[in-house]
Amino acid sequence: MDRARSFRRVVERLADLHVVTYDRRGYGDSVAAGPPTGLSEHVDDLIAVLGGRRAAVVAHSFGSHIGVLASMQRPDLVACLGLWEPPMPWMDFWPEAPKRSVARIVAAGDPASVGERGARTILGEEAWARLSDEARALRRAEGEALVLDMASELEPLYDWADVRVPCLIGYGEQTWPWTLDAARRVATVMGCETFVVGGATHLGHVSHPDAFADFVRRAAALAV
Repeated sequence: MDRARSFRRVVERLADLHVVTYDRRGYGDSVAAGPPTGLSEHVDDLIAVLGGRRAAVVAHSFGSHIGVLASMQRPDLVACLGLWEPPMPWMDFWPEAPKRSVARIVAAGDPASVGERGARTILGEEAWARLSDEARALRRAEGEALVLDMASELEPLYDWADVRVPCLIGYGEQTWPWTLDAARRVATVMGCETFVVGGATHLGHVSHPDAFADFVRRAAALAV
């Protein structure tokens, strides 16, 4: 449950680059577009955002899937990838506890409650209490997209060995152990570099914007 706004401090540090950000379908300013019908629609949206321009695609968490699939579909447009902590619940080495967490989100049966619970977790109770009624309603509405997105991760999405564009894998030194392990495994499979941010967790773009901006620059430099 993220939107472009959380990357604003990173973008401010990339003033010399042409940066395009967007809220993916079902979240933030894109809630009005309705929830996604599947990952393919997310991929189509990203390709539309690129607008025929060749670009480095930098993605955070679930967005990594969209970036990877877009690179497979349109390698002429996706010059390279910067992937920050891609989640992989469908892979054998992903621990059972986080797998069950994803499955619980999918099976919850009340997307609005899922959206609210996710927002409270990310924002904290004090920040949630400060939100307007309209903002809370928007966060609840995002639950429908969240459930659909999480459901897509329960089945294999692609083979990492099939990624053909240059790639950089980033992760925070203080992130969840299984996410750190997964990032290293994927980097080994693809034979690509890793970018580690000391002291950062999964939300490294929020807590360490300078370092995350460096991650973006390192990824963009892979474009050939």
